[in-house]
Amino acid sequence: MKCYVGVDLGSTTTKAVVIDDQEQLLGRGITNSRSNYDVACAVARVEAFINARFGLFARALKDEGLSEEECEELTQTLERHFRREQYAVQQSALAEVMLAELDRDKYLELRPKLDERLKEITDAMWAEIPALFAPDAAKRSDFFRDNATTAFMHRAEGVREEGFGFDLLMSIFDRSILQVENQELDVSFAANVRPALKHVLAEQAERWGGLAEQLEAVVMSVAAIELDEVNSVGTGYGRSKLPFRKDQIRSEILCHGLGAHWMFPKTATVLDIGGQDTKAIQVDNQGIVTSFQMNDRCAAGCGRYLGYIADEMNLGVHELGPLAQKSCRTIKISSTCTVFAGAELRDRLTLGDKREDVLAGLHRAMMLRAMSLLARSGGIDDEFTFTGGVAKNPAAVDALHKLVEENYGERTINISPDSIYTGAIGAALFAQRDAKEAPVAAV
Repeated sequence: MKCYVGVDLGSTTTKAVVIDDQEQLLGRGITNSRSNYDVACAVARVEAFINARFGLFARALKDEGLSEEECEELTQTLERHFRREQYAVQQSALAEVMLAELDRDKYLELRPKLDERLKEITDAMWAEIPALFAPDAAKRSDFFRDNATTAFMHRAEGVREEGFGFDLLMSIFDRSILQVENQELDVSFAANVRPALKHVLAEQAERWGGLAEQLEAVVMSVAAIELDEVNSVGTGYGRSKLPFRKDQIRSEILCHGLGAHWMFPKTATVLDIGGQDTKAIQVDNQGIVTSFQMNDRCAAGCGRYLGYIADEMNLGVHELGPLAQKSCRTIKISSTCTVFAGAELRDRLTLGDKREDVLAGLHRAMMLRAMSLLARSGGIDDEFTFTGGVAKNPAAVDALHKLVEENYGERTINISPDSIYTGAIGAALFAQRDAKEAPVAAV
C-alpha cells in the first residue's frame, strides 16, 4: 500500500500523519518534542504507522463479518492493551537507566539505600500498570513522561532517608527520563500486538475467546501489510532540524492552510495557535494561502503562555480551560506578555479574586491578541477554522466564539478533533502531490 508522511515538529509536541493515494488519513502519531529532534521525529512517525495498523485492523475485522460496533469495541480494546505493552517497555527502560545512574561517583556512599528505594518505587510503578490500562481507568496523558512523572513523584514524596529524600530522587528521575525519551525503543506494532491480543483474550474470554484463532490470523495479516512510504514532507517550528532534504520541507503557513482546507473544504480563514506562535491565514478555495500574519517578538498568547500560567497556579495545562469555564465574571487582564501576565495573575489572586475569574480574563486577553492578528490578515470570512493545540482548550474556544460574534457577526467556526495534526496533514498532502508530479525516494 502506497502512503505519504507529513511531520510537524512543534516547540512542544511533534506530530506525524500517514495518508494514502486517495488522500485518506490512515494514521496519526504524537510525542513530546525533545532536544534530539531526530528521535522526536522517529517516535512520532512510528506512532503514526502504529495508528494506521489499528485502522487497517478495524477494516479487516469488518471484512471478517463483524458488526460496526464489534469492530470498534475490539479495536479499542486491542489498542488499550497494546499501549499497556508499550508502557511496560518504556517503564523497563526507565528502571534500568535510573539504576545505572547510581554508578555515578556522587552516589557511591548512598548507593545501597538509593538502590533499595528506587527498586521499591519502580516495583510499585510496575504493579500499577494493569490498573492504569483497565477499561474503566481515568483518562491519562498521551505521553509516557507525564504518567511516569506523576507515578514516581507520588511515591518519592514519602521517602525520608538519612542523607537524601524527594529532591535527590527527582534529580535522578529527571536525568533518567531524558535518556529514556531519547532512546529508540522497540514499541512497534509487530513487537507488541501479539502480547496485547493475549491480554484481550484473557480479560474478555467469554466475549472474544471463540474468535481467538480468527483474531490471531487477522492480527498477523495486518502486521504483514507492507506500507510503502513513497514520500515525506516536514514542517513546523523546528523544521530546519528535521531529517529531510531541503525540497521536502514546507513552511507552517502553507501546511496549516492546506491541512485546514482538507479538513473543511469551505475554509476561508484559519487561526492556528501552537506552543510558540500564532498564525492568522487566509486561503482560497483550493487551500492556497493568499495572506497571513504571525505574532512577533515572543510567545505571548500561545501555548507557552498557558503553560507558564499553569505552572504559576500549580495546575496542569489541561485543567486551565475547564476551570476558567466555571467563572461567574471575566476579570479584565491588561497584559498578554507572559511575564507581566504572571505578575498580574499573582496580584489578582492576592486581592482575593477567584482563580476561575482570573483565568477567564487571561483566556479572553489571549484571544483578543489572536483577533488582532486576524484583522491584520484580512479579517474573518465564512468558514473560519481554528487549529493547533490550543483549539482543545474549551475556555479559549468559548472566548473565540464570543469575540468573533461581537466583531464579525455569525460565522461558521470549525474545530476538528484532529486540529493539532493540521500542519502534519498539510505536509502529508504536499508529500503526496509532490510525488505525483515528480516521484522521489523516501528518506
